[in-house]
Amino acid sequence: MRQLSHAPALVVVDVQQGFDDPVWGPRSNPGCERNVSALLRRWRRADWPVVLVRHDSVKAGSPLRPGQPGNRFKEVVGGKTDLVVVKSVHSAFHGSPPLHDWLLGHGISTIYICGITTDHCCETTARVAADLGYEVHFVLDATYAFDTVGPGGGMVTADQLMRMTACNLDHEFAAVIDTATALQA
Repeated sequence: MRQLSHAPALVVVDVQQGFDDPVWGPRSNPGCERNVSALLRRWRRADWPVVLVRHDSVKAGSPLRPGQPGNRFKEVVGGKTDLVVVKSVHSAFHGSPPLHDWLLGHGISTIYICGITTDHCCETTARVAADLGYEVHFVLDATYAFDTVGPGGGMVTADQLMRMTACNLDHEFAAVIDTATALQA
C-alpha cells in the first residue's frame, strides 16, 4: 500500500449520470465537470488519495437508484480511485465503507470537496467533515446546484444557492476556494 498520510484527499461527491436527467431542472455552473476533471488530474499526478462517493437512492423512480443508468458515475471521474463510498443520505461520512475511518486510518486530515450538488450532499459533507475536525477546502466552482422552489413558493436560482452555500461554509466549516486555488495545493 502506498503512503497516503499527510496528503490531502479529494472527495468527489455524487458525480453521477442521473444528475443529467431533466427532472432536476436548470442547473448552474456548466464548467463543473471540466473543473472536477482538472482536480482529478492534479490529484492523480501527485499520487494523492481520491475518494469517489456514489448516491444510491432508496426512492422509487429516482434516476440515482441502483440498477438505473443514472446511478453510474459520469465518465469524467473515470480512472484510479482509492476508495468508493456508497451512501443513501446526504453526507459522504454516512456511507459505506465509513469515510471517517478510512481517512483516519491513512492519517489524512485535509480534504478537498467537489461534486454534485453544491447545497445538498457537498455542503452536508463539508459540515460533517468540519465537525469531525478535518481541514476542509470546498471547491465551489467544481460543484453545481439546481434551481428550486423555496418555502412560500419563491424561486431560488442555482446560482443563488451556490452563493448561499459559500456564505454558509466559508470561515466556519471550510475554506471556500476555486479550482485554480485547489490546483496549487
